Amino acid sequence: MSRYVVGIDLGTTNSALAYAASEVEGPGSALAAAAGTVANPIESLPIPQLVAAGDVSERPLLPSFLYLASSREFPAGALDLPWKSPPDRAVGSFARDHGAKVPGRLVSSAKSWLSHAGVDRRAAVLPWTASEDVPRISPVAASAAYLEHLREAWNARVAGKKAEERLENQDVLLTVPASFDAVARELTVEAAGLAGLKHVTLLEEPQAAFYAWLAAQGERWRKHVKVGDILLVCDVGGGTTDLTLIAVTEEAGDLVLSRLAVGEHILLGGDNMDLALAYAVAATLPQGMDGLDPVQRVALGHACRSAKEALFAEPKKAAAPVTVLGRGSKVIGGSIKTELTRELLDRTLLDGFFPACKPTDLPTRGRRVGLAEIGLPYAADPAITRHLARFLGQQAGSLHTGGSMVLPSAVLFNGGVFKATELRKRVLEVISTWAGKPVPELESTDLDLAVARGAAYYGQVRKGKGVRIRGGVARSYYVGLETSAPAVPGVAPPIKALCVVPMGMEEGTKADVPSPDLGLVIGEPAVFRFLSSTTRRDDPVGTILDRWNAEEIQELAPLETTLPAEDGDAGEAVPVRLHSDVNEVGTLELWCQSTRDDRRWKLEFNVREPSED
Repeated sequence: MSRYVVGIDLGTTNSALAYAASEVEGPGSALAAAAGTVANPIESLPIPQLVAAGDVSERPLLPSFLYLASSREFPAGALDLPWKSPPDRAVGSFARDHGAKVPGRLVSSAKSWLSHAGVDRRAAVLPWTASEDVPRISPVAASAAYLEHLREAWNARVAGKKAEERLENQDVLLTVPASFDAVARELTVEAAGLAGLKHVTLLEEPQAAFYAWLAAQGERWRKHVKVGDILLVCDVGGGTTDLTLIAVTEEAGDLVLSRLAVGEHILLGGDNMDLALAYAVAATLPQGMDGLDPVQRVALGHACRSAKEALFAEPKKAAAPVTVLGRGSKVIGGSIKTELTRELLDRTLLDGFFPACKPTDLPTRGRRVGLAEIGLPYAADPAITRHLARFLGQQAGSLHTGGSMVLPSAVLFNGGVFKATELRKRVLEVISTWAGKPVPELESTDLDLAVARGAAYYGQVRKGKGVRIRGGVARSYYVGLETSAPAVPGVAPPIKALCVVPMGMEEGTKADVPSPDLGLVIGEPAVFRFLSSTTRRDDPVGTILDRWNAEEIQELAPLETTLPAEDGDAGEAVPVRLHSDVNEVGTLELWCQSTRDDRRWKLEFNVREPSED
């Protein structure tokens, strides 16, 4: 039995941990009042971490940054923690602050890289801008490092010598963006395993934010919503924009919450804003951005992030300093010192990322060079309001609402970006203009800790306490079937799409996939095309689509497996049927079952781009 339920927000910019007692401890305990279906109190874990060389202090958040120190950079013991830790790396506040001065050794945005299908996410590719003499690690390993730090902090501060209370023995609810596909989810679970966590369940971050709102409201939540409401969770974090719709319905006289839809994966968030601010600030410098070398450009982005956060934290502050160290022999004397003003911050973020727009305005396509410099496939259009218009328009057709756009009844904001009151006001103004009436805000809890606290609340929901949001799988999944069309040089054969997981399929359920027999080649690699949709909610398992709209279905990373040949039968095609399993953890498994005998094989996700051979 897990003594606690633990929620972990593994964020792009910051990570956090919250927890609650798993069960009522007895009639005389302080938790006795929480008996029945009422959730237990939720606590946040202050996280010990390096805040300076040789200085360990507790902070409410663990910045998701990893600094890879050189062998002679710090005195012996300067990076030591209260527990055994690697002597050549630092995680957290000091890593972020010191790494801003030496960006070539700083790993950041690992979560964004974890969802990047264009690289091998198990390969050592970070820091992306590192020189050849700097060791690198993989996005999976970096994510594991943050989770391992949280595990050690928990064990030192909470578990102590009680083995049964160590984090590896607790039920952990680990959050991921709702837009993460099956591969990114599986890699997140893999990172948790590398960090020593044994009992992990995934939860979508917008749902976690809504659970935090439910936890804060208690029984009062029913006074803020009514039957027929559609609530928008607008979550803009460090790396992604995550959009979710939750419906309020009625069942047996009681209100019921159901997750209706999630948005597509939009790699757009605070990282992009920091880069845009860096260009805006550089434009005020005599040398401009072109006068900075690549390392200084990255450092300017980190400095602008710190200045942005300082202005968000103090709304009355007019400006925040921005400093970038010089290079070579002029490290100090050649430093660049300027400032980020409130006016420049508001103009860059409001006009660039939250412009007023019409409901028919769609995101522009194509790649913006400035947003591609650090290697990630950022959204081409930085206008979050236009992405929101597209999402609400797409879902109107999928949900058969009868209008051209789903108009939310209220908005719950999440993500550190929305600490800025002006940004929340702008989104509400735009949506209210579309709706033709004021659209209210559901008051958020602490934006830094909401996701972790909501995940801890959900851990109790799974044990029968609190209010559940119904939903199941947020998208439908398909396997591509090659057709037998005549070969044309330079043109890939067309494919049909076989639905293997319908939208809404509940975690912990399995499905046989009705289909014609599929031939699975043994003795050599067999590649399966993999697709998904966030709008096709009416396709039952086994549906075969001959054609579809590219706006509805997108191709993801392939599935690949090599089956051992038996008795020299390499190259033989074994007739199989597919079986899908959405497990309790929240990841997808696909199995090939031979129709001739009892052999079956799990299809493994390929986390690299398909080879061109």
